[in-house]
Amino acid sequence: MQEFNQEYDVKMKKTIDVVAGDFASVRAGRANAAVLDKITVDYYGTPTPIQQVGTISSPDPRSLMITPWDKTLLREIEKAIQTSDLGINPQNDGQVIRLLFPQLTEERRKELTKQVKKYAENGKVAIRNIRRDAMDKMKGEEKKGEMTEDDRKVCEKELQDMTDKFCKQIDDMCAQKEKELMAV
Repeated sequence: MQEFNQEYDVKMKKTIDVVAGDFASVRAGRANAAVLDKITVDYYGTPTPIQQVGTISSPDPRSLMITPWDKTLLREIEKAIQTSDLGINPQNDGQVIRLLFPQLTEERRKELTKQVKKYAENGKVAIRNIRRDAMDKMKGEEKKGEMTEDDRKVCEKELQDMTDKFCKQIDDMCAQKEKELMAV
């Protein structure tokens, strides 16, 4: 019974990590290399993350500089950034690509806040789906006679407590990210 809940605890923690990664990819006025995490470049026919084709540095708080190891990739990197939902136009000088992050407008901050709320809701839905799968599994085990009704009820209560804990953690992360976004 203990292993049963530990299995789902691990799954919920992984969901929290995914949500945290989603939150990190939302830029909050400062240059952060995490905004490039979901962008892939066509590297000799293989979609490859930007981090694996060059060095990403931040020369100042409002810019990122991408130095590809293979200079022939400059065009591909530039194209990948332009087609992404990043909303920044890359500057290619033939050696490196520079991304200049402008100051966020109030309208853009509100859009990013909506995006963060969407990520949070998706995370909570994923956690609830994990809970539902666990409940279904417990009911199946009870029908097979592998688990008693009392054990199932105890497990369900522990599972609900875990679900509530992780949903609250996502809400707290969301509130923190919204506060960071709305700070001028």
